[in-house]
Amino acid sequence: MAPRTSSRFRAAADRPLWRIVTALVLVLAGLGGWWLSAGGSTGRPSGETRLATGVEQGVYDRYGKLLDAHLAKAMPGVRLELDNSEGSIDNLARVTSGRDDFAIATADSVAQYTGPGREKLRAIARLYDDYLQLIVPAGSSVHSAADLKGLRVGVGQSLSGVNLVTRRLLTAAGLDPDRDITPAFLGIGDAANRLRSGRLDAFFWSGGLPTSALTELSEHVRIRIVPLGDLAEAIHLVEGGGTDAYRAATMPKGTYPKAEPQEAVATLAVPNLLITRADVDDDLVQGMTRAVIDSRDQIGAQVHAAQLVDLRTAVYTDPLPLHEGAARYYRSVKP
Repeated sequence: MAPRTSSRFRAAADRPLWRIVTALVLVLAGLGGWWLSAGGSTGRPSGETRLATGVEQGVYDRYGKLLDAHLAKAMPGVRLELDNSEGSIDNLARVTSGRDDFAIATADSVAQYTGPGREKLRAIARLYDDYLQLIVPAGSSVHSAADLKGLRVGVGQSLSGVNLVTRRLLTAAGLDPDRDITPAFLGIGDAANRLRSGRLDAFFWSGGLPTSALTELSEHVRIRIVPLGDLAEAIHLVEGGGTDAYRAATMPKGTYPKAEPQEAVATLAVPNLLITRADVDDDLVQGMTRAVIDSRDQIGAQVHAAQLVDLRTAVYTDPLPLHEGAARYYRSVKP
């Protein structure tokens, strides 16, 4: 046996050195890949990921930009790309299809979503509430949603949460959303411009308070916020509206200092959720969850609605379960 063994060593010695080195590198690379797949991750995610926000000038859009700035410092290895969208329903389709890894969506949109991949949806945090707002010129004869019959009304883009809840509100008010109004499928920026120029009689908006586009509109034209509180009960009787997502709410006095009325306005509110998919990396989701909580004061200084993001309420993400990465974060900070 000895001669056979020594011949093997002589054969190896005759091979060019680069072949031996290459073989060793391949072996070590294989071991390294096994170590990472076996849980040897450093817990510091890196690479590109995408967040679907919403229409330009909307609260989702502004929140996403500020969260991006925070993440650049909190997770320097992660490059976050922001995608504008039509809104909540569009965002749900983007996440389930894999076009985006993260998005913001209203709880009512999540509850009614039945598209492909619905079972993959997971929540990261409950963020803040959207307030339903009906905006008209100050001198308008519209004093309730029922008064919109026969008028030109902005109802949000077709794949937005605004459009979803607008249809339910109109139905609750006794109107047919397809026949009793002339609908305009517009984002908030275009709707505000049309109202200002007299090409629109009213428009609905669902967003955090205050929404900068409405603040700006009120500085150029006299507008009034129409109360919607009378529909708080009726909306739960609308087909598809029987979700617990909606609640009676009050827009605080002076939300828009130059808009009418100056007193508080009764309306409805619906929670926003930061969502993802079950297959998105746990470490990445845990880092995103931490960033959402840690950035509250920083973002809240510019997006007032974000001041309501709270560790105690963030875990209430019905109708979606928490992603494991998010749950891991909440367990780590539990008193």
